[in-house]
Amino acid sequence: MLSEVLDEDRAGELAQVFKALADPVRVRLMSIIAASSNGEACACDLPTAVGRSQPTVSHHLSVLVGAGIVAREQRGKWAWFSLRDEMIESIRTALRPTCDPTP
Repeated sequence: MLSEVLDEDRAGELAQVFKALADPVRVRLMSIIAASSNGEACACDLPTAVGRSQPTVSHHLSVLVGAGIVAREQRGKWAWFSLRDEMIESIRTALRPTCDPTP
């Protein structure tokens, strides 16, 4: 049971986030970013990490950035990506049951 029913606007926002996550390459990109020692990853390293071309990885990263799940920061020639913790927490909060023992 959820603590409250999602209103139509919030449900629509979450659906867009879930749509962005509905691709295995995007989920892998997020896991690579999350697992990095400093919580960020350089665009230059990601094509090799997921076995896809640079344009394909750029497309997937753009979708994640557009959904607000990932933040992009330009540093010189390269873009660096990090998870937006507030979005991840927002997803958790929206779907966490009230009886969930996890804080």
